[in-house]
Amino acid sequence: MTDPSTTKPLDYLLIGHVTEDINPDGSKKIGGTASFSGLTAMALGNNVGILTSCRPDLSLEPLNGLELYVVPSEVNTTFRNIHTATGRLQYMYQRAAMLDQSNLPESLKQARIVHLGPVASEIDPDIFTQFPKSLICLTPQGWLRGFAEDGRVSAIAWPFSPDLLKAAHATVLSIDDVRGDETQVEQLASLCRLLVVTENQYGARVFWNGDVRRFSAPRVTVLEDTGAGDIFAACFFHRLHETQDPWEAARFAVQLSSASVTRSYYDSIPTPFEIARAKTQIL
Repeated sequence: MTDPSTTKPLDYLLIGHVTEDINPDGSKKIGGTASFSGLTAMALGNNVGILTSCRPDLSLEPLNGLELYVVPSEVNTTFRNIHTATGRLQYMYQRAAMLDQSNLPESLKQARIVHLGPVASEIDPDIFTQFPKSLICLTPQGWLRGFAEDGRVSAIAWPFSPDLLKAAHATVLSIDDVRGDETQVEQLASLCRLLVVTENQYGARVFWNGDVRRFSAPRVTVLEDTGAGDIFAACFFHRLHETQDPWEAARFAVQLSSASVTRSYYDSIPTPFEIARAKTQIL
């Protein structure tokens, strides 16, 4: 675990579990929003930290370069994704320790951008009150998931008070997180200051100040889309903080997340060339 007394203030703090994902052949690899968004935020030039929980013996080598604050746990948060002709089936078999205010070193409360990225309802939602000076960003997918006894993941309605949705400066979710339910999208948009709904190959919609704008994605050949939503979110939050312009942030994030699906897994993290091009490209 990183010693918070020896580090400079973070530009970008991720809170959420790194996951141990089971491949079809039974092997495992590190994943989760914290991993993909964290590596993307670092590629964008940020000093990045992750507050997470896992077993002490879990190798986090893929996250080298990030400052890791790890709450020890007896188990790792473990998922299996099964792709079928009718969509993805997802199972969660175990969950690492919960994350709350008691796990938060004082130094992390000064982070410029705080990204709450739950994947398995593992974050106490009241943790957002600890960041009065930060840009509070939210990817709520893990709070929109229910878990059956066999681990099967299903979509649920927002389970908490709307206070967090109202407090977050920016919220990004996938249309898949709400199973395409436009009524739920409208309800969430009415509560969020700024809501972005990503729509896979169709790009994204941005709801802000009573306006809705669509940002189309360029046509690309998809190799793998694992982590694309997390890459979009980190790009959007970073660019929003940089420009204070949600429309520009969405344009930027669509370009980089679209490029990401042409490569596999961590190779999908944006390259310096792609980042420079996305900053200057005009649609």
